Amino acid sequence: MGVIAGCLRRMSSCIVMSNYRRLRVPGGCYFFTVNLARRGANDLLVRHIAALRAAVRGVRRVRPFRIDAFVVLPDHLHCVWTLPEGDDDFAVRWMLIKTGFSRRLAAGEPRSPSRIHRGERGIWQRRYWEHVIRDERDFAAHVDYVHINPVKHGLAAAPSDWPYSTVHRHDP
Repeated sequence: MGVIAGCLRRMSSCIVMSNYRRLRVPGGCYFFTVNLARRGANDLLVRHIAALRAAVRGVRRVRPFRIDAFVVLPDHLHCVWTLPEGDDDFAVRWMLIKTGFSRRLAAGEPRSPSRIHRGERGIWQRRYWEHVIRDERDFAAHVDYVHINPVKHGLAAAPSDWPYSTVHRHDP
């Protein structure tokens, strides 16, 4: 009997891992959306913005990347990064940022049985959305999306009104 058939037959004794396909472009430019585990009435990211900034700075020191655009909302964030030439490892950077942020906060958030079993905190969603930027038009569209997001969510009347954004770097 094959391994998969055996797993299907004894599902409770097998760990099934998802095989996510991610397009990796060394030195590429990427758009990301990263969410908290609990969305909605959760302002954790803006309440602990200093911890998030410290985590990002710490990762950039050991695994450099350029921040082209970034916005932090109460329960999620969007950003556009460019990785160094020859480097396509955004996954490790996100793992380090999430871990660095989480370690700066006191424990006590609700955790599911699977997170408890795996020894995980209950702060971040396990996955994130990434998109490889294809060209200048795609880049401009995603940077605009990042900066307009606080307005879209009713958090600010104009992008420049939101303090947790790189829009201020892009204003004339």
